[in-house]
Amino acid sequence: MARSTGIERKTAWMRWAALVGTLAMLLLAFWHRDFFSSDEIHEQVARWGFWGPLAFIAIYGVATVCFVPGSMLAMIGGALFGPWYGSLWNLLGAILGASSAFGIARLLTAGWADRFAGPWTERLLAGVDDQGWRFVAFVRLVPLFPYNVLNYGLGLTRLRASHYVLTSALCMIPAAASYGWLGHASETALAGDDNLAQKLLYAVGLIAGLTLSPFIVKRWRARKAAIDARQ
Repeated sequence: MARSTGIERKTAWMRWAALVGTLAMLLLAFWHRDFFSSDEIHEQVARWGFWGPLAFIAIYGVATVCFVPGSMLAMIGGALFGPWYGSLWNLLGAILGASSAFGIARLLTAGWADRFAGPWTERLLAGVDDQGWRFVAFVRLVPLFPYNVLNYGLGLTRLRASHYVLTSALCMIPAAASYGWLGHASETALAGDDNLAQKLLYAVGLIAGLTLSPFIVKRWRARKAAIDARQ
């Protein structure tokens, strides 16, 4: 009994520490919001030299937890590192931020949904549990769902962390690449690149594919449901 009480106290302290730390980070991010501007991130990355990509990934992760729009960060990544490395660093930063926000929400609200969920919330959680990684894939591929809110919102569910991280990592690749190419195209436009038209075509094509993904996913789900019904 004493050991159980000690574990509960330790967990409570961890939750309070996470809550205070997260609130402090959000307040600091709001107070120093210029830190996440394009010019400031350029300066910070340049200051770190060889370790610039790691600095960018860390900034991306912190910014994601602080609700800075991921599309803006990804465009900065493309402008800084080019379309290929920029897309890779965008993806790693997005994974870091999404995993951190998920972990914070899971730590702060552990057991909350089971204790206080009403009938509607319970049905929602049951639906997410039933779909598992497929639910994560759907909301990640469909750009109608806010990236930052999803990171915290999915932490409230009973999804396995491993499924969340792995599925998010795979399904965030299109968005990371799309905005990386768009950021690179925007940067080269300012430099007067002769291949601007081709790069813009790549960027627009990727973003168009991302925009059409809800219809593709919806059609795939309808077809799968029809096949299952016939079986």
